[in-house]
Amino acid sequence: MSFPLVGEERLSDAGARLRLLWEQRNILAMPGVFNAALARLAQFHGYEALYISGAGVTNSLLGLPDHGFISLPEMAQVCNYITSVVSIPAIADADTGYGGALQTARAVQMLERAGLAGIHIEDQLSPKRCGHLEGKALIPPEEMVAKIKAAVQARSNPNFVIIARTDARAIEGLEGAIERAKRYLQAGADAIFPEALESPDEFERFARAIPAPLLANMTEFGKTPYLTVNEFAQMGYKMVIFPMSCFRAMMRAAEQTLLCIKQHGTQTPILDTMQTRAELYELLEYPRYLEYDRRLAQE
Repeated sequence: MSFPLVGEERLSDAGARLRLLWEQRNILAMPGVFNAALARLAQFHGYEALYISGAGVTNSLLGLPDHGFISLPEMAQVCNYITSVVSIPAIADADTGYGGALQTARAVQMLERAGLAGIHIEDQLSPKRCGHLEGKALIPPEEMVAKIKAAVQARSNPNFVIIARTDARAIEGLEGAIERAKRYLQAGADAIFPEALESPDEFERFARAIPAPLLANMTEFGKTPYLTVNEFAQMGYKMVIFPMSCFRAMMRAAEQTLLCIKQHGTQTPILDTMQTRAELYELLEYPRYLEYDRRLAQE
């Protein structure tokens, strides 16, 4: 009798699956998740890949801003929770690699063991800032190249995806971001993530200049204008992440719930906006676990 708990669904080679999706799909829309329940929900509704947001994990787990507060063990543990209950590949935000080249190598090893398909590391100076805020600073490109080489050498499976993120647009301009991206590809990065580009024209110019799988960040209330997944696909991007969309929507819904209870002394006015008990149990596969428990009792 197989034990139907966490671990059963995890992909044996998540990186290979992600690379196959790059070949099979025009583009992947990847919702940002920060816990296992939300990851299940995204898979339930047909998404084929996930993005584990560093900001989302930091905000939800620690109640702190995305300013380099999350530690590698904390992030790896959350990633492990998520990959244990879904059967679709996930990539995670590894910030600046949690240090220099040596620390980046350790981060790759820990996050690969957590069941991820890949990670992205960025060229910001630590402690990093949210990519759409002012006041960012960059490390020299030589230091980022060393981190990428360390990441590539540290992975045990060559399919594990190393994505190099550059925040250079805000500091060195678009051409600076393009030049850095070229160096990062030469260092062994599998894909490139240009952060906080500011117009469709910039996304198009970047895509024409960089012959690699590209990731776009379609976050809300930032420097990037709102573009659709299809628009990114037409420019040649392979992945679009929505890192904080669910988080922001959930926080607003929670706020409305708190205000309703405070005002009315009951949650009944907003019951029709809630996920029902039956829907939650379906998502969490309660019947499967109850049946397993029943079978154990009969043995």
